[in-house]
Amino acid sequence: MTEEMTIISGEAYSAAKELLEAAALKEGDILVVGCSTSEVAGASIGSYSSPELAEVVFGSIYQATQEAGVWLAAQCCEHLNRALILEKEAAVRYGYEAVNVIPQPKAGGSYAAAAYKAFEHPVAVEHIRAHAGMDIGDTLIGMHLKDVAVPVRIRTKEIGDAHVVCARTRPKFIGGIRAVYDENDM
Repeated sequence: MTEEMTIISGEAYSAAKELLEAAALKEGDILVVGCSTSEVAGASIGSYSSPELAEVVFGSIYQATQEAGVWLAAQCCEHLNRALILEKEAAVRYGYEAVNVIPQPKAGGSYAAAAYKAFEHPVAVEHIRAHAGMDIGDTLIGMHLKDVAVPVRIRTKEIGDAHVVCARTRPKFIGGIRAVYDENDM
């Protein structure tokens, strides 16, 4: 691995660990990640798909999620309508219906293709409601988060040249001014 790839791997792992800790994800929760390898490499989104770079970024994030016991969902690009790749066991557990597609570097994106290659029993699904998310390179993961997303600031602001934005989710507040809320869920 080149020195640049080693640095990017470390950034991806650090960002994932920081988010997992800050979001207080529990075993069995889902983390959705969208990643533009083009942006990581310093190019415009969709212009420089890199399977090698995707494997490095995916592998580092996957390692962090496995250590935490959290499911990882990889968002595909717009050419697959931002479908997601995750382990079949997670899809079954959460009741997500599988669809038939295998992501490719130019149709789904290199990051999603790396996930499909690495997962033991990968499936594609159209929609999830993840507990937290990481957007690497402005890939628009918000549609795959639970209803109330809360920004999470982490120290790692970039992976390679790609901007990183993170979020966690929390339960909705209901009940108005007389309601009492659980401080642990804020």
